[in-house]
Amino acid sequence: MMANPSSALNLENCAHEPIHIPGSVQPHGALIVLTETLQINGWSANCELLLRLEPKLNAPARSLRLDTEIFSAIDDILSSMENGEASPLALETQIKNELFDVVIHAHLHRIIVEFERRDTPSDEVASFALKAHRAIDRFKRQKSIDSLLQIAVEEIQKLTGFDRVMAYIFRHDDSGDIVAEERRADLDPYLGRRYPASDIPAQARRLYTLNTLRVIPDLTYEPVPLVGVEDGPLDMSFCILRSVSPVHVEYLRNVGIGASMSVSIIVNGHLWGMIACHHMSARQIPYSIRMACDVLAQIIASTVASIQEHDRAEATRNINAIRMALMETLLDEDDVSQALALHAEPLKNTLGAAALVIAQHGKILIFGDVSSTMAMDILELLPTDGDDLVLWQSRKEWPALLQERINKWVGLLALRFDRITAGWILAFRAEQIETINWGNKPERHIESGPLGPRLTPKGSFEEWKEVVRDSAEPWDNIQVEFARELLNALLRSCNRRHAEIDRARTQLMAILGHDLRDPLNNINLAASFLEQGSGANKMGTVIRNSSSRMQRLVEQVLDMSRIGTGIGLVLNAKEVDVTTIVRDLISETRLGYPGIDYDINMPETFIWNLDPDRLAQAIGNLLSNARHHTSAKSSIRLSMGTSEENLIIEVSNEANEIEPEVVESLFAPFKKSSSSRGRTGLGLGLYISHEIVNGHGGQLTYRYEAPHVIFKIALPRQQQ
Repeated sequence: MMANPSSALNLENCAHEPIHIPGSVQPHGALIVLTETLQINGWSANCELLLRLEPKLNAPARSLRLDTEIFSAIDDILSSMENGEASPLALETQIKNELFDVVIHAHLHRIIVEFERRDTPSDEVASFALKAHRAIDRFKRQKSIDSLLQIAVEEIQKLTGFDRVMAYIFRHDDSGDIVAEERRADLDPYLGRRYPASDIPAQARRLYTLNTLRVIPDLTYEPVPLVGVEDGPLDMSFCILRSVSPVHVEYLRNVGIGASMSVSIIVNGHLWGMIACHHMSARQIPYSIRMACDVLAQIIASTVASIQEHDRAEATRNINAIRMALMETLLDEDDVSQALALHAEPLKNTLGAAALVIAQHGKILIFGDVSSTMAMDILELLPTDGDDLVLWQSRKEWPALLQERINKWVGLLALRFDRITAGWILAFRAEQIETINWGNKPERHIESGPLGPRLTPKGSFEEWKEVVRDSAEPWDNIQVEFARELLNALLRSCNRRHAEIDRARTQLMAILGHDLRDPLNNINLAASFLEQGSGANKMGTVIRNSSSRMQRLVEQVLDMSRIGTGIGLVLNAKEVDVTTIVRDLISETRLGYPGIDYDINMPETFIWNLDPDRLAQAIGNLLSNARHHTSAKSSIRLSMGTSEENLIIEVSNEANEIEPEVVESLFAPFKKSSSSRGRTGLGLGLYISHEIVNGHGGQLTYRYEAPHVIFKIALPRQQQ
């Protein structure tokens, strides 16, 4: 039972048409195939008619009556072959008073000799070299791709005389835009139209990349079959006479085109663009003129590559500058999201985003016209496994629950830089509503054409408008590469931070276990004495001091946690009498530690704008530090005054100078103690005092003036 013939006719079939092995040539020339041993392996059926030759299968090539120059060129091809391949050589010959361009090349261990009949005299062909040279001079003066392509179509029309010459640039989806055109005045303009990717199937795109120039002098031609070819079909990928796909011929005939030529623009190995030439009647262009057009296309490609490389280098410089600035900020900033926020605008510009969202620890920072509700909805439904880079460029790529909620923001480039803290960067692009002037409908319809039921592109060049919605402008390779590099740098930074936190947590547990042991032992001992009914007052003092110490340790750990997680120390600044704060603090300290002598120097009253509780905490830590490290029978000194609009508080005690290596990390948490300064706490007191003073916009510094260790607090009057 036969299947319905139209059921299998679709663009997928077109994409698999073996157009590189058509088994036929165009009739304006003839072809002979030779083996590497220079035996005749096949020929086109028109050799006798066109060349007055009667090839015999497996006969020696020199049995053919050809000019000695042709056999010399064949020898050159044979000697230059590498792995069965050799680039083409061209010459001209005359057979029975007719001129022929002869092009010889080797492919897959076969030598292919093509004869193309030429009507244009040699002297006239030579004059085109001067025109091509002038065109190259014009090319060199162009500074933009648009002007370069416009000059290209103008010059190629002068060289070839085609009725219409167009320049295409291919998009990321392989559709092509006509960006330059030179045409006969009575022809409709095609400038600005777009043609779907299906116009050039994948295997045709491959051939356009391999063989950059294709010509069809007469679209009414009847293919001439190859005969005698053995050892499989002849691969004609590099042949100038290769017969073209019947679908393509039908496509051009439908719109009244009589001849065509295409010249590929290959940039970095990819089909970047094309020069397409149409004539309303048959037109043959000599091989040397076509090669001049091919050279012009190579110059265009080289210029485009240079412009792109310059743009890429400039973008790379900007990217590196932003990345370095961000990494420097991360070294100084504990909060990653805040560090990113400081560089939000440069990040937006570099990623080509219209809006940016930074999220971490459940906190969301928004830069642009994105609602916090929408941002939270997106963060909740982003993928939790797989790649840390998410790229969605159209509405249909989003999860179904979000497709309506995202409104215009259909483009998303998301970077998950920290899984543990739910750290994300979301870069948004808005919907790009675009009216496309298609050169034809992207879809084809199966109709009955001259070749039976098939994809018949009737009226393919009639303009057809389409409004495209729900897609954003795609991110280019440079932007995605930058996003990937940024993501990797942030992942490394966050992993280092987590490793440091893990080490600190382990150290904290060890220190906390050690430092809580002493006050707990004291409380247990005091409780035992109380049970025996002895020294109640003294034991009460021991319990109070030990429990106070335990409370202080717990408070320091809580403050450390707030600072480490980016929450920060909360400050409530107001106008207060600093003298009263210090006097009350000294009174409490004397009560708890009656054996310590204090030397206090401060005014009767001193009004300043600050957080009284946090200042008391900072000074208390300094006094505790001095108490633990002061020399025997010496006093602790505290002075207060002003200097250059700053409140100055100094706490000093007699002690040995702190070693330089300890000074380097003096205000860091869990620092190593000096060998001469016994450790009696978590090592958090100075760190927390430093953060409190910094939070007020001030500075906490250390200096040594023998025999005194001095810590100085400087607070500005106006808090930031």
